[in-house]
Amino acid sequence: MTRLLRIHQMMDVHVASRPEAVAMVDTDGRAVIWRELADHVDEAAEVLRAQGVGPGDRVLIVAENCVAVAVLVMACSRLDAWAVPVNARLTEAEITRVTAHAGPKVAIYTSHVSAEATAHADAAGARSCATGYGALRLASCVPGAAEVPEPGADQVAVILYTTGTTGAPKGVMLTHGNLIFAAKASRDLRALTPDDLLYGALPLTHVFGLASMMLAAMCAGSTVALAVRFSAAAMFDALRQGASVVPAVPRMHALLMDHAARHGYESADAPRLRYVSSGAAPLDPAWKRKAEAFYGLPLQNGYGMTETTAGVSGTRNALGDPDTSVGLPLPGVAVRIDESVGAEPGVGEVLTGGPHIMKGYFGNAEATARVLTPDGFMRTGDLGRIDDAGRLHIVGRTKELIIRGGFNVYPPEVEMALNDHPAVVQSAVIGRPAEGDEEVLAFCEISEPGAVTEADLAAFAGARLAGYKRPSRVFIVEALPTAPTGKILKQALLDHFSHLIATGSNA
Repeated sequence: MTRLLRIHQMMDVHVASRPEAVAMVDTDGRAVIWRELADHVDEAAEVLRAQGVGPGDRVLIVAENCVAVAVLVMACSRLDAWAVPVNARLTEAEITRVTAHAGPKVAIYTSHVSAEATAHADAAGARSCATGYGALRLASCVPGAAEVPEPGADQVAVILYTTGTTGAPKGVMLTHGNLIFAAKASRDLRALTPDDLLYGALPLTHVFGLASMMLAAMCAGSTVALAVRFSAAAMFDALRQGASVVPAVPRMHALLMDHAARHGYESADAPRLRYVSSGAAPLDPAWKRKAEAFYGLPLQNGYGMTETTAGVSGTRNALGDPDTSVGLPLPGVAVRIDESVGAEPGVGEVLTGGPHIMKGYFGNAEATARVLTPDGFMRTGDLGRIDDAGRLHIVGRTKELIIRGGFNVYPPEVEMALNDHPAVVQSAVIGRPAEGDEEVLAFCEISEPGAVTEADLAAFAGARLAGYKRPSRVFIVEALPTAPTGKILKQALLDHFSHLIATGSNA
């Protein structure tokens, strides 16, 4: 078989061999067969060419889930352009920062499925662009210089943005080789076949949805039924109507189980369901048992991040296995523990190397050098250990990243939003485990008593942050715990303010 060098070639395989099979089900319920998907990609490529897009140019895709996202990513692949998918639920300020950093030649908005995308399109003065895969909006941008294309699989396919620990945008460059490797690894881990139907609520603008869901399904020839965004009711209906594979984050599973219970169902009632996975957040043993009883299937767990094209490791456990590790490294993936970073024997920073490691951060060689070792390993910033069976256990974080609903939340970005309020002296943001997820807690010192309320600060930050980044609670406190140097002792916040957290009241 010819070696794949571009992600669109995974689609081409099925276009040639099974053109009438269903590739995707769009958010309006319309089935799109492989031949139609290829036609849409050709049309999109022509639209981009007409805008002057060529090799090395960036294409901003402001979107929520729909077939158009897949079409545009594949069209960029055909042109050797770099797709830059971003979630339409980001604020205008966040989109502006990403646009300035990426320097796209053109921006496209999935306005036909997303009110948020429409609002961003209006702000950009985007014009209408009728296509066979949706009535989109399109705007020309002030582009940066085109990057030099590469002939092999080391060519960049997408840039996925994460704000990083500094609060500034960081563009993770993932190559075609990265994405093809990840797609194959996810396909094999789940034993996906053309008979599978995946429920697609994970955002395609994030690595879990893009690589581990959409591209894995494309690699296998499976069908993906897309949802604009997650809904417990819609997911429950999808399970009853024949979804066979459900990749999700713990919060999705928790909301689904709550929905079922409120409607009198003790189980998923899913006739074709055969594989359920959870990722992007730790598994609680009791919660895992509850989920497995609901599905009647083992809940598989995995570990990865944007910089590792999602996948580092995954479980293949039997039903009832108490294991809450993130499993064995995926085939071709190496994992090692740097104990010099840990505080106890056997525990240290998780380093991983292999074909899944990003090319680097776009336009930021310094940040790239901080996380990529000379021998090609990635410093994840997570603390872990490897047990006697070779399974990886994540035990903590060397960085402050909060994972909420499967999305990365970086405390400095939330703190920046709160600190912009004139009454806030300083703030500290941390994550705290919630059922199957993490919640965002913010502690704020204010200039004088009564200068502002918790509700005022929550609204102020909410106007500046995407929904998943907004604090679950804002506590107004007299003083934050600090070291002699003045550094805020974040590790002491939960204990220091335990009385406030327990009562839900402010100081």
